[in-house]
Amino acid sequence: MLDRRRLLIAFAVAGAVIVAGPVLADTALPTVRVTKDPNCGCCEGWVDHMRRAGFTVEVVSTLQINRVKARLGVPDDLASCHTAEVAGYVIEGHVPADAVKRLLAAKPAGQGLAVPGMPVGSPGMEVDGTAPDTYDVVLFGSGGRSVFARYEGARLL
Repeated sequence: MLDRRRLLIAFAVAGAVIVAGPVLADTALPTVRVTKDPNCGCCEGWVDHMRRAGFTVEVVSTLQINRVKARLGVPDDLASCHTAEVAGYVIEGHVPADAVKRLLAAKPAGQGLAVPGMPVGSPGMEVDGTAPDTYDVVLFGSGGRSVFARYEGARLL
């Protein structure tokens, strides 16, 4: 039988688990390493988006971003303004954080995800008063390419 003290301890522990649950889930996310041009502002917008989504982000600025893309095997037609690495995957361009989380959970065969170009409304490319573009997040790798997700701005379609 639980006495009052043990009951209070049980409630305190349960409350701590409930409160800490989302925090623990966010801290379990792997670190994202972003390589970007030092003069690019939209890349900083994407970094902020990823941090708000719970990722720890390390930023490396370089004028040699194309060398990084080549080393990681990013196809020229999928290239964007920044390249990230997370848990063995390449993330090219303005990929929404929820797509990265889905990639990490599903662990599909492939090299990574890309949002080619810089679609308006994608994370880091928000423009007030401008309708967001519809764009695809592409899963790419040696096995080919497929549409991983489709977005209109930050909204998954």
